[in-house]
Amino acid sequence: MKNAPWMGLVVLLGAACVGACDGGLVQGRARPGGPSTIPRGGAASALDVVELSAADARDRMARGTLTARELTQAYLDRIAQIDDAGPRLDAVIELNPRALADAEALDAERRAGKLRGPLHGIPVLIKDNIDVAGMVNSAGSLALADHRPKEDAFLVVRLRAAGAVILGKTNLSEWANFRSTRSTSGWSSRGGQTKNPYALDRNPCGSSSGAGAAIAASLGAIGIGTETDGSILCPSAVHGLVGLKPTVGLISRGGIIPISISQDTAGPMARTVTDAALLLGVLAAVDPSDPAAPKEARLPSDYTTFLKPDALRGKRLGVLRQAMGYHPDVDAAAEASIATLRARGAEVIDVEMATYDRWNEPELTLMLYEFKDGLNAYLRRSGAPRASLEALIAWNEAHADTTMPFFGQELFEKAQAKGPLTDAAYLEAREAARRLAGKEGLLVVLDGHRLDAVVAPSMAPAWITDPVLGDHFVSASYGVAAVAGTPSITVPMGESHGLPLGFVFMGRAYSEGELLGMAFAFEQATKARRAPAFALTLRR
Repeated sequence: MKNAPWMGLVVLLGAACVGACDGGLVQGRARPGGPSTIPRGGAASALDVVELSAADARDRMARGTLTARELTQAYLDRIAQIDDAGPRLDAVIELNPRALADAEALDAERRAGKLRGPLHGIPVLIKDNIDVAGMVNSAGSLALADHRPKEDAFLVVRLRAAGAVILGKTNLSEWANFRSTRSTSGWSSRGGQTKNPYALDRNPCGSSSGAGAAIAASLGAIGIGTETDGSILCPSAVHGLVGLKPTVGLISRGGIIPISISQDTAGPMARTVTDAALLLGVLAAVDPSDPAAPKEARLPSDYTTFLKPDALRGKRLGVLRQAMGYHPDVDAAAEASIATLRARGAEVIDVEMATYDRWNEPELTLMLYEFKDGLNAYLRRSGAPRASLEALIAWNEAHADTTMPFFGQELFEKAQAKGPLTDAAYLEAREAARRLAGKEGLLVVLDGHRLDAVVAPSMAPAWITDPVLGDHFVSASYGVAAVAGTPSITVPMGESHGLPLGFVFMGRAYSEGELLGMAFAFEQATKARRAPAFALTLRR
C-alpha cells in the first residue's frame, strides 16, 4: 500500500531513585502528564527477563522457581534502566502503582491452589487508549492527561480474570495518528517521542509504537496494541515482533478510544507466536454490546492447540507481489521466506489483486465520519474532561505550544466538519471500502485461487524519525485486511542493516487459529527474531 496520511493508525480503533524515595515508594522520572510512582522492593532484581517468553515464565511459576512478584519487579527495574535511563526509549507512559501488590496477591492465590487462567502472574503492558480503572487513558494527548476512567475496558476485565498483572501503559502516536496528515509516529504530547530500540534514530511506527518498542526491548512479557489500519502490524514488523490483528469484533472494543467502528480492534504484540496465541485466547470473547461481536459464542478457548511445526504442510498460499519491488533487502528476505514456505510443504503461487490500493479514498472518508461519531460517544460515556471532538479542537488551539509543536490537527477539523452516519457520502464510502478490500479484494483472491492465506512482506524497514517533515512511509501490504476487517499476522523474516523485517499472513474472517499455526511453523523454521542492540544509528 502506498503512503497514506492515516497509515500506521491504530484504534477504534521501578527505577533507581530520581528525586526522592519516600515510604517504600520510588518516584520515577516525571513523565509528561504526571510522575509515575511505583512500589519498590529493595535491590534491583537479578532475574534476566531479556527475551523471556510469557510461556517460559508461566512454566517457571508452575514449577515454583519464579514468582509473579519477582517477575514484575524485574520488569519494573528494566523499565527504569532502559526506558527511563539508558537509551530512554519513552515507550512506557505510565506505570501501574498497584503492579507489585497485584503480583503478590496472585502469588498468594497460587500458593493456595487457585489459578485464574493461562496468564496467572504474567505482566502485561497496555496501550494508552484502553481504559484501565484508576489509570489515565489519554490517547497520548495532554488534553486527556487527567482522564481516569472508573471502569476497566472489557478486554482488561478479561486480562484480570485470567490472572494478568497490569504492569503499565505504553506511549502511542497521539490520537493514534489520526490528528494530522503530517504526524510523526511514536510522538505524543503526553509521552514524548518513542525510539526504536534497534536504532534509536529510527521510527517505531504507529500507532502502537510504545507497545512495539517496549515488548521488543523486554520491558514487559507481552503487550496489547490496537489497530485501525496497520497500528499493530507496522510497529510489530519494525520491532521484530509477532503482531496479530484479529477479525474485527473478535476482541471487544468496549472501553477503547475509537477511530473507526468498522475497522478498530485490539490485538496481541509478542516476541513469539506462542505468546500471541496465549494472549489471544484470553482476549477473544463475545461482547454483546459490540455490534461486530461474532454471532456464535463457540470460539477456541486455547489458540495454542493450532501451533504445530508442520502446520504449513499442504497449505496453499498466494504471494501478493504488488506489495513488493520497493526495496531490494525486503524482496530478498521475502524470496527466502517463500522458499521456506515451500520447503515446509506449502504450495505457493503468485496472485494479483485487481482492486489493490483503490480502497484508500473511501477508507479515509469512512474514518472521518466514524471518528467524530465514535469519539464523541466515548468521551461522553467515560466522563472525559473534554466531552467532544469540538472541545478537543478548541483545547488544542489554546495549548498549541505543547500539543501542536510539530504538526496540526487537520484530520480533527475534517472529521468535525462531517455530518451524521446517515449521510449518503458516509454510507457510500463504507460500502465501497469494504467491497474493494474485501469482496472484490482479499476474499476474491482467497476464494478464486482456493488459498488458505495471502502472504507478502509486511512493510519497508523503519525510517529516520523526522518531526518536521513527518513519517517517510514507503509501502506496506497489510492494509487490505485492515479495511476488509479480516485477520492478519506479521512474523519476523529477516533484517536490513540490523532493522527487522516482517512477513504477513492474511486470511478469512475467524481464521486466526490457522494463521497462528502457519506463522508458528514459519517462525520455527526461520528463527528470525533478534533482540535489539540499542544502536544510536543504523549499522553499516
